[in-house]
Amino acid sequence: MNEFLSAVVLLLLVTDPFGNVPLVNAVLAGTPPERRRRVVLRECFIAFVLLLVFMFFGKTFLALMSLSETSLTIAGGIILFMIAIRMVFGHPDGAFGAGPVGEPFIVPVAVPFIAGPSALATVMLMATREPSKVGMWAAAITVAMAISTVVLAMGDRLQRWMGERAMTAVERLMGLLLTAIAIEMLLTGIRAFVKGLAA
Repeated sequence: MNEFLSAVVLLLLVTDPFGNVPLVNAVLAGTPPERRRRVVLRECFIAFVLLLVFMFFGKTFLALMSLSETSLTIAGGIILFMIAIRMVFGHPDGAFGAGPVGEPFIVPVAVPFIAGPSALATVMLMATREPSKVGMWAAAITVAMAISTVVLAMGDRLQRWMGERAMTAVERLMGLLLTAIAIEMLLTGIRAFVKGLAA
């Protein structure tokens, strides 16, 4: 249960639904109000499918690209750290950069706002490190994406209710937690690399 909850929390941090609320609201500003919820549901479903695909076929992808788990761990840590820094200190384009104008389709809401490089790398690492627990990881992705979908679908109300300052505070707190996770991933990758050299 602790592993499951830790996985859900980690996935919520890397998908960052609270930090994405103002970004998604800005992207959907030109979309009719009656269509916004449908668009959010569609984009969250696309992100959910992408995360599952990367989790189940991540090991095959690594083999095809001749990539090691160590390199993926270090790369994922670096990406997480860069995103976390933007979350903590703020950026005019948000944590994941600016997206195109108009009703979104896959880009930028599904990718990279929700299923960004850090989220995809995280689910791949989960599956490659402990493939015997793939069912639990899939359940964790499902729970995390359900929470993200609810948060983003209620984005307008949430932003009005909490206000800009509270939303910024939540995003920066999540960024701080993500920084610690990124450093831990980097250290894990470095330790594995050093052990490989020693062997």
